[in-house]
Amino acid sequence: MLDRTIFVLGRAIAVAAPAGLIIWIMANIRINNFSILAYCSEFLDPFAKLIGLDGIILMAFILAFPANEIVFPIIIMSYMCTGSILALESPAQLHTLLTSHGWTHITAICVMLFSLMHFPCGTTCLTIKKETGSLKWTALAFIIPTICGIVTCFVVSNALKFIELLV
Repeated sequence: MLDRTIFVLGRAIAVAAPAGLIIWIMANIRINNFSILAYCSEFLDPFAKLIGLDGIILMAFILAFPANEIVFPIIIMSYMCTGSILALESPAQLHTLLTSHGWTHITAICVMLFSLMHFPCGTTCLTIKKETGSLKWTALAFIIPTICGIVTCFVVSNALKFIELLV
């Protein structure tokens, strides 16, 4: 068991360290007074809106590939336009931050759904590759839940928007 734990922790470090550097670079390097993270989020925004999210949320999921638990801190950092991850002092501050960036109940539901139904973290993908010895199964383990999450969020967000039109 100790052998497996050390093995998985080693993979986590190998995946998380470079990802942390990429996140820092994207948040801190500015071109025309906008971070690279802002440009990427803006690019993803039209697609993200189709599935009930926004570009920042989708970018946070992509950047959190090494460790899924950093999705929300990346969202907060991006909304606050800071180059580092900060803690908010109260739930009221978080509510104000999210609603000021266009969050609705539909956004919250889609974030929860996509959190449940999206690609596994980088360490899990490396473990799948090692255990199966196959890139095919690793790719399928990445693609299938991601497509399910996208389709589910698309259907739910558009169904809720349609219901709101009727009410």
